[in-house]
Amino acid sequence: MTTQVEKSIVVDVPVSTVYNQWTQFEDFPRFMKGVERVTQLADDRLEWVAEIGGVRRRWEARILEQVPDRRIAWAAAEGATNAGAVSFQDAGNGRTAVALVLEYEPEGLVEKAGDALDVVEKQAEGDLRRFKEFIEDEGYATGAWRGSVDEGVPAGTPGVERAASSRGDDGGAGVSGKAVAAGVAAAGAAVAGVAAAAKRRDADRDADRDAGRDARGDTGEATGPVTAAAAPTATPVAPETPVPGPVPPITETDPALVDDAVAADVDVDPTTRHLGDGRSTGGAL
Repeated sequence: MTTQVEKSIVVDVPVSTVYNQWTQFEDFPRFMKGVERVTQLADDRLEWVAEIGGVRRRWEARILEQVPDRRIAWAAAEGATNAGAVSFQDAGNGRTAVALVLEYEPEGLVEKAGDALDVVEKQAEGDLRRFKEFIEDEGYATGAWRGSVDEGVPAGTPGVERAASSRGDDGGAGVSGKAVAAGVAAAGAAVAGVAAAAKRRDADRDADRDAGRDARGDTGEATGPVTAAAAPTATPVAPETPVPGPVPPITETDPALVDDAVAADVDVDPTTRHLGDGRSTGGAL
């Protein structure tokens, strides 16, 4: 299964300057996110090393057609299976329209997942935007190659069928005996990481469940230590001070000797033992 990406942008720089800058393939890492290195092996051959969608890939590309100020078309000769073309058109007033068409075959679980999320499409769009910013800020090209490659044999817009030699013996996209194995390792590491995280999550969930069962016991009630309620604090009371010496017994008074006036709480003079009206109390007080 192949995926095709088409993106375009208008650059506020004349077409010749824009084209000249694009021919400086080894400068691509300056504005193409994920591209680690581009090496020009010959006028019509390039070696790429890039990380796209979390997978590090290497491939060699063969330039099928290159016409100054107009277009550059390529196809992978080995490694990641891809092909495409970039065209340049004068948009007037010193501006240039740049159009990119790219077709590729995602390989492995990680690349296919990235393809479903349009990772390559978003990256291509971002690369064109960064190229525009780069050349507009500079105002001139960092170099130029004005040569041609098969100018008289139009390649059109090549698809992945032009990159058939990059497929492995089993027909898998981008699988080549000369390709760097880092892409496969990255994919395997990502899958292993997901599996390990899921395993740890399941183990933590089982441990929490076992801990809860141990705390409840067979009856389903908590068996942990029970903290007794704190006893109320007693306020100390000072002991009574004993009266020195023996306490004389209280002599019960004969009811017959009790004067009615005394019972009526009448005042008695303690010195004369007479009532307030002069009468004797008639008994000992």
